[in-house]
Amino acid sequence: MTIVISEEDPEQEQVLAMLADSDQFYQSLYPAESNHLLDVESLRRSGTTFLVASSDGLVRGFGAVVDCGGEYGEIKRMYVAPTARQMGLGRMILEELEKRARICGLPLMRLETGIRQPAAIELYRSAGYVETQPFGSYELDPLSIFMEKKL
Repeated sequence: MTIVISEEDPEQEQVLAMLADSDQFYQSLYPAESNHLLDVESLRRSGTTFLVASSDGLVRGFGAVVDCGGEYGEIKRMYVAPTARQMGLGRMILEELEKRARICGLPLMRLETGIRQPAAIELYRSAGYVETQPFGSYELDPLSIFMEKKL
């Protein structure tokens, strides 16, 4: 399977369907107050780079990086379709998000993920992310893990 990762508008049929799938996935794991998902309009805002990974005309995953005032980039909406997991696609998206952040001159990447996502946590740790305190508007949440990586 040849994967293509490109910056795209999230408001397209396959992406919207996968965003809905990801919303259901996160809602099955966490209560509403512990879900910090960006909506489509937020993903389309200036300062947000939304990447789509596809192959054979099908969306397989996506992720975004939000420029937080030039201080850091925050990874948002990382998701890989269940049928495309265990293929290294999450790492490919993460590496491309980091590349885009470096090009924009961001010195640091940050993220919030949930404790019930061991594969995501392992991906971030293996990519050099370390646990940190809540940042931005986040508050301490026993269901959240906050991580960062210097670029």
